[in-house]
This record gives sequence, structure tokens and C-alpha cells, in this order.
Amino acid sequence: MGAVNTTYTFTATDTITSTRMNNIIDETTMTPAAVIGTTLEVVMPAGQMKIRSQGITSNEMGANSVTTTTIVDGAITPAKLSNSDFGDFTVLNGVATIDSSAIGGAIPDGSVTPAKLSQPPTLATLQTATGTSVDFTGIPSWAKRVTVMFNGVSTNGTSSVLIQAGAGSVITTGYLTGSAIITSGTAAVNNTNGFRVYFGSADTAAALRSGSLVLNLIGSNAWVAQGIFALSNDNSISAVAGCIPLSGALDRIRVTTVIGSQNLDAGSINISYE
Repeated sequence: MGAVNTTYTFTATDTITSTRMNNIIDETTMTPAAVIGTTLEVVMPAGQMKIRSQGITSNEMGANSVTTTTIVDGAITPAKLSNSDFGDFTVLNGVATIDSSAIGGAIPDGSVTPAKLSQPPTLATLQTATGTSVDFTGIPSWAKRVTVMFNGVSTNGTSSVLIQAGAGSVITTGYLTGSAIITSGTAAVNNTNGFRVYFGSADTAAALRSGSLVLNLIGSNAWVAQGIFALSNDNSISAVAGCIPLSGALDRIRVTTVIGSQNLDAGSINISYE
């Protein structure tokens, strides 16, 4: 069977004219016999050729025929790729995540810095220890550890220094804490209104306190703490530990005095969170 249909059949007595020849050329259509393989098909009865649905396969694609400029931006999504296409990545529900087993060898030593992390260890702004209290606010909800640091913190009287936490507002009750002085003798106190940096009789206007208290989130907005502080003018060490349950995410820290009428009057305070 022929691959084309001329739409006209000459008889033995027909005369070949230019009109008849032109009509044969103009009215000729393709027949299904013109198709080899499954790439093309004939549209009947018009006799026109077209590409069959899903007819183009890798067999018809030339090497390097698809380039980045011919692919529409956003046309390829993770759902169109298999896990093997990602190498050290895994696709789950259309989201690509890095294979943890490949991280060690894939990331050069020292190449991941805090600036590259979405939740990096962050140092707040250093504040002078002055007035009735020093507040640090704006601690992000993702923080799981907060460190409070003293450098030569002093008061204008005999009051111990108190560290308090808060969620929306500073919490002044509900603490379960203890503080102890480590010297040649030992004295200890319990506090429910904050984490007390206690030095007993060494808590004087001349006392300069340095050290840190670390608060760790244990779960359900409950924080546990432990800290060590020393005096620059005494051989005493103050150890403090305890916990505070909060009603929400910790977002602030206050440093104040146990005797509210006495003020902080020297040194510097800062916090870090991570």
C-alpha cells in the first residue's frame, strides 16, 4: 500500500494536464502506511502528520539536545525526581533533605559557621550592672539554653544578687532553688523567688561577683539551672542550682537584688542563648 493518497486516479484515456498535475500535488494526503514506528501518526481523514501522544522518547532525543535554557524555570520539581537523582539527598513527600551519613565527608572542616545557622549561638548586648535591675528581653522561642554571665557585679549594700526568668513577664514565684557557699565553712539557703547568688556574710557593698548561671530547657517550658560564682575580694565560691516552670517560652532574664531597696552599682552583665 502506498504511503500517500493522490486523491486522483488516471484512466487510460485521460490526458495529463498542468491542472490535473497541480491538483494531485495540492490534494495529496498521507496514509497510515507512511508511519514507521510509534513517534508519528496520521490524522484521518485529513491525512496530516502529527506527533503521537507520548511518541517522543529518549530514542528520538539527540545527545545534549536538552539544555538549561530550553527548560522553563520552575518546571522541574522534587516530585519529578527520584532519590538517586539527588545523590546525598533524600526526597520525602516532594521535599529534599540531606543524607546525614554524607554530611561528614561532604562539608569541609570549619565551613559551617554560626552565621550559616538559622538558630546560631547568640550573644546579647553587654549591659552595665546599675539600678534596681538589669533586664534582657527578646530571647527567641527556639532557645533551649540561656547563659547568664557576671563580670565584677556589685551592689550598694548587703543584698545577694538574684537571677529571674520570665515568659511575657518576669516570674517572681515558683522557683525551687538552692545556693551554697563553698569556703572553709559551709552555709546554704533556699529561694522561691529566683536563682540566688549567695555569699552569706561576704555579700557586702565591696563584693565583686563573677561567674555564670546556665539554664537548660528540660521540656514543657520547664528550665533547670546550675551556676558557679566567685568573689574577687574573698575566697568564697557560690554554687546555685534549681528549676523554674514557666507558662510559656522563656523570653526574658532579669538580674536584681534580693533586697529590692538595694541597687546594682558596678560590673557588667550579659547573656547568650542557643
